[in-house]
Formats: sequence, structure tokens, C-alpha cells
Amino acid sequence: MNRPSLFSRTAPWTAIAVLIWASALAKEDSRSYLNGVSADPTSVLAPPPAAGSPEEGADLQSVREVVQSAESNSIVAALSEKKFSCLSFTSAIGQCFESGKLPKTERFLEHVQEDASAIADEAKEHWKRPRPYSVDTNLAAGKFEKTFSYPSGHSTEGTALALVLADLFPDKREAILAEGRAIGWHRVQLGRHYPTDIYAGRVLAQAIVQEMKKNKRFEKDFAEAKAEIAAAKH
Repeated sequence: MNRPSLFSRTAPWTAIAVLIWASALAKEDSRSYLNGVSADPTSVLAPPPAAGSPEEGADLQSVREVVQSAESNSIVAALSEKKFSCLSFTSAIGQCFESGKLPKTERFLEHVQEDASAIADEAKEHWKRPRPYSVDTNLAAGKFEKTFSYPSGHSTEGTALALVLADLFPDKREAILAEGRAIGWHRVQLGRHYPTDIYAGRVLAQAIVQEMKKNKRFEKDFAEAKAEIAAAKH
């Protein structure tokens, strides 16, 4: 069987179900909602701005301005999200979504986040974009991280969680989506990411969730989560 290359640019972004390379297939997790089939980051995302280009310079200047104008409450929120989960959306959803109240739903969303994280990590390793503070050391201030910058993992994971949560709690949709955007944008306020990293994460997350929705296990777990939420409301 001929497998389309991860680095192929020919597939339209609306048809992004492609087989990923053998090493990733070997690491396939039975809990995954992608099952060895993945949103190909290079067919979904344009490359980041080239190093040293005017485009990168404008992107970096945006980071400086966002960092300088960030309010203290945003910084506190951003620092609290170094490690985050679906429960970071509790303020948008309400007390029904506190830890332990919806265990099936929490496990389901944990798997969604794990899948989104894995794809974002693959994209980072492909483009290997240095983080803003590697280019402008004035932004460093104890912010060194081992992974690359493009796309933002926080933005990818936060948006993927937000999209699925918005389907689970449609009456809270706008607040949930806003929280997902904030999780990504906070990373710019800390100087960890460029704005283009955040926007790329949002686009990639949409593609990932589209692929997940084709998976039978995802459909089953989503239905169980929906039923658990409905039962908790009565």
C-alpha cells in the first residue's frame, strides 16, 4: 500500500486524513481517537515566518508589545496554566464541571488533549521554530522551555478541548470557546510564543477534532460523556 507522505503539500486541507510515519504508527495508543491516522500538520498549516525575515520581525515586535501591556491578572492566569486540563474550563461551564463530578467526561477529554498534544509536538519537531526569547533575550526571564515554538501546544490543546466541550455544553459555547482562545493567548503574554504560533494552533486543533469525529471510539465516548452530563443535571 502506498502511504501519502507527511510532507506532501498536494492534499487539500479539508481532506487531511493521512497515514503518519512508521515511528508514530509504532507508538499508536489504543486510547487514541486518531488510530494511526492523523491530521498532517504540513497540509494544514503554512510554515512559520522565516528566521530573520521582516515577517518574523513584526511577529517578534508583537510579542514585545503584548508582554509589556499584559495586566497582572492575565499573567497570574497564564502562569497557573503551565499545566492545564479540561477542568481549566470550569469557570466557563459552571460548578457541574468540577473535579470528580463527571469522571467519564474527564477521561474522554484527557484522551482528546493527549491526541492534540501529540500532533502539536510532531509539528514543532518538523518546523523547529525557536521561541521568541531565544531571538530576543530580554523576553527570557526564566521562561526557557525545551520544546519549539510553532505551533503552540497550549493553543492546539486548548482549542481542541474547547471545540469538544462546546459540543458537550452547547449552552456555554461562547464562554468555552473564549476560554480556549485565552489559554493560547496567555502564552504570548508570557513571551513563550509568537501570535502566529497561537493562530496556527487554533487551525491545527480544528483539523484534529474533525479527524477525531470520524473515529467510532470517539463517537462512543462522546455519547457516554453526553449521557453522563445529562444525568448529572437531573
